[in-house]
Amino acid sequence: MTVIAAGAVVLDGQVHRPGWVSVAQGRIADCGAGPPPTRPDTDFGDCVLVPGFVDMHSHGGAGVSYADDPDRAAALHASHGTTGGLASLVTASPETLLAQVHTLAAATRRGVVDGIHLEGPWLSRLHCGAHDSGQLRAPADAEVDALLVAGAGTIRMVTLAPELPGSIATIRRLVDAGIVVAVGHTDASYELTQQAVDAGARVGTHLFNAMRALHHREPGPVPALLSDPRVTVELIADGVHLHPGVIRHVVAAAGPDRVALVTDAMAAAGVGDGAFRLGGLDVDVADGVARLRGTATIAGSTATMDRLFATAVRLLGADDAALVDAVRMTSSTPAHILGLHRGGILAVGRDADLVVLDRDWRVSRVMRRGAWLG
Repeated sequence: MTVIAAGAVVLDGQVHRPGWVSVAQGRIADCGAGPPPTRPDTDFGDCVLVPGFVDMHSHGGAGVSYADDPDRAAALHASHGTTGGLASLVTASPETLLAQVHTLAAATRRGVVDGIHLEGPWLSRLHCGAHDSGQLRAPADAEVDALLVAGAGTIRMVTLAPELPGSIATIRRLVDAGIVVAVGHTDASYELTQQAVDAGARVGTHLFNAMRALHHREPGPVPALLSDPRVTVELIADGVHLHPGVIRHVVAAAGPDRVALVTDAMAAAGVGDGAFRLGGLDVDVADGVARLRGTATIAGSTATMDRLFATAVRLLGADDAALVDAVRMTSSTPAHILGLHRGGILAVGRDADLVVLDRDWRVSRVMRRGAWLG
């Protein structure tokens, strides 16, 4: 049994000052407010203890994509507090995509990540963003079958554009297979987006980015996703993709139980500026901003979840309410929508995934499944 104390602990949606947790066999054995009942093994003083972050949309880090080296990418993000989440794949040829799914299915079974997110290839050419437009295609039963077999229960989320031929039927097919379907990279109308949600779609992939813009006579997908209580919306709160006012508005409109902060990180996360690849495309990173070479198109981010957490706390007021909301958007909300019921909150019986943050919201220590990292 390991007992951990801290100046503040966020336990199941409440801030306790001070607080403590005890860990045994990789799980939280007990927790509570005030000083621990026995002498703590580790006392983090005035630090804050929060659940490990869950990033449901990340393509890589440490100079590599998840498809190329899942262990290295996951280790980089774990060092920044991400203890759970998905490895995201971009659009590729059918053969390449199948090979990448096989690689990440094996990584999922080894516990490196919690599953696979297919962002593409069933996306809109009008809003392809940093995806290879030459490889975009409509969903076909044969390809869906092949990917589900290759993934063998490890594909947890698929992003698609509902306006493509066959997409609504594919949404139903994926939902029946236990996969979370997200609407993204889309030119869908308001009404078609509603049809997609009625068919089972439950996530809006990086809301506002790579989708038809909001218009007062042709509202498009944004308000359809934002207003539906069945839908969780992703936000890339990296200071590049969205204005702070937009983030505050979305959180106020949907509530933190329907907002998941995601990095959409690519290989440059944790590395710095330079030349990189995202799928089959060249990307240049300057001043921490990734763009397709020779264009103004943003190509994912270089963010890590600790940065998003700190941004959320500061944007929402830097008080205990903001702290609780930031925990929801970086841990409990994404864990819930993905069905990761062993993580996402600090409570008895949950995995001992936790992050120790100093007063400036910087990561001091990370525990994953009961073991300290680093």
